[in-house]
Amino acid sequence: MHALSHGTTSTPTTIAVPPALSLPAIEAAFPRRLHPYWPKLQGKTRAWLLEKRLMPADKVAEYADGLCYTDLMAGYYIGAPDEVLQAIADYSAWFFVWDDRHDRDIVHGRHAAWLRLKDRLHGALDSPIGHLDHEDPVVAGLADSVRRLYAFLPSTWNARFARHFHRVIEAYDREFHNRTEGIVPTVEEYLELRRLTFAHWIWTDLLEPSAGTELPDGVRKNPAYRRAALLSQEFAAWYNDLCSLPKELAGSEVHNLGISLIAHEKLTLEEAIVEVRRRVEECISEFLDVEKDVLRLADSLDDGTVGGKETSAAVRVCVGNMRNWFSSVYWFHHESGRYRVDSWDDRSTPPYVDNEAAGES
Repeated sequence: MHALSHGTTSTPTTIAVPPALSLPAIEAAFPRRLHPYWPKLQGKTRAWLLEKRLMPADKVAEYADGLCYTDLMAGYYIGAPDEVLQAIADYSAWFFVWDDRHDRDIVHGRHAAWLRLKDRLHGALDSPIGHLDHEDPVVAGLADSVRRLYAFLPSTWNARFARHFHRVIEAYDREFHNRTEGIVPTVEEYLELRRLTFAHWIWTDLLEPSAGTELPDGVRKNPAYRRAALLSQEFAAWYNDLCSLPKELAGSEVHNLGISLIAHEKLTLEEAIVEVRRRVEECISEFLDVEKDVLRLADSLDDGTVGGKETSAAVRVCVGNMRNWFSSVYWFHHESGRYRVDSWDDRSTPPYVDNEAAGES
């Protein structure tokens, strides 16, 4: 199987997908799409990373396009207004930078620096305007991101997004503790934590500004809608675990579904890979079933009123983009330089990360 890379050139190039990671169901039933704004998106996010000092200029020039962060979002939020997609893409790029900072703080034992950053991120989320000029680029970057995201929908959506992201920050703190203490969570503990560290409900929340409306509680909490959203995110998190398992075992990581299965269910590495893959494939088949229920929900919402027709259309956009997440995540893992660990000079240090800029000073 091969991926068409749009990450660094205008002409797609072919990248092989390892047989152990290929998913024929994705390639057959989830056609890949890219938002037409993507070429501009890539350049503007690159400029934003520079402006906000989130990556050194040399790292941006050499690695930003090849990391394919904008490709991931442009393959997900199809139909979003350009300014919404730009805000989401910048926030996503910030999220990856923050994730790398968190990792470097763990690797270098910077407990005090992490606790300071955690508290500042909570503050920036609640008061973005007051943190736009913060001395720490990661704090200022989050403030700028959420300030823009908060402009698209009512305050009720903003409060929900903030509530969800506060929980993500605290989950990163739990991961910090587990990794520094060498604690491998049980399978159930890991699944609960992963839903937060992967920010399942944040990416789901962002479906709404992409569709141009805040969905009513009754729609968002509908069992079929919620199940479809969860399956799309679980697929992404577990496929990431499947792709990362050998690297994370080599790096003595403790957060990976496969590692929890090995440590607590006493599976061999080969059995753990089979089990993670089974769960990934189950997400695909279950989504295809529940997707039909969500489309029926959308039909039922179109009651002949203007509001009903608009809500019905928004639900169709949201579930369509949940579907897009499967293919976007799948190809991202085979195109992004983030996962080409075998090509790094030092397998323990990503070449696009600057340790000093990540908070050592």
